[in-house]
Amino acid sequence: MDTRSFAHGVKSAVPIVLGYIPIGFAYGVIARGIGLTVPEATAMSILVYAGSAQFIATGLLAAGAGPMTIIATTFLVNLRHLLMSAALLPGLRHLSPKLLAVLSFGITDESFAVASLELENARNAGSFLLGLNLTSYVSWIASSAGGAWFGSLFPDTDRFGLDFALPAMFIALLIFQIREHRYWVVAILAGIASVGLALLLPGNWNIILATLVGATVGMVMER
Repeated sequence: MDTRSFAHGVKSAVPIVLGYIPIGFAYGVIARGIGLTVPEATAMSILVYAGSAQFIATGLLAAGAGPMTIIATTFLVNLRHLLMSAALLPGLRHLSPKLLAVLSFGITDESFAVASLELENARNAGSFLLGLNLTSYVSWIASSAGGAWFGSLFPDTDRFGLDFALPAMFIALLIFQIREHRYWVVAILAGIASVGLALLLPGNWNIILATLVGATVGMVMER
């Protein structure tokens, strides 16, 4: 492992950490509010490590949904990770399958946004991504545990709008990624497609299909 690249990954994770602290705290408060204990809420962050999936899971648990419903819903929501993995793979082909398995667990929307920009010029992509993912992972677990621990202080979570914390962070990340006119075109079309498909299709297929629409439009404009 290259220590300099690892340290660069840790440094690059700072913006993600700053976003994860309030988001993870919000998740912990909400998880505690639906009846999960501190160890249970923390264990979900350790084992699942997917903010959107965890927020959805807590909502379904509160609604009394069964295990298969929760598993199927979160599976559909996280299908976008297949696209993210495919996009990062060209810069990581030289790594062993075992290391790729470890790194793939740490792929999130936020880490992908950072890695997709950095891996193009990174000489030691594996070390960089390990530092990035590990730092983000630890911060998410710590903030989730903290939110669950102090969750009893916030009996009415809807009053504070904590359930909007995750979408708000995604919107902020999108704005920072838009640097050219064509990016605005792709973002707007993908947003329209997602909202339109959400009204027509059940579940969360709108996320995957809107992603494909945005990627296709972006590829056409690039060419």
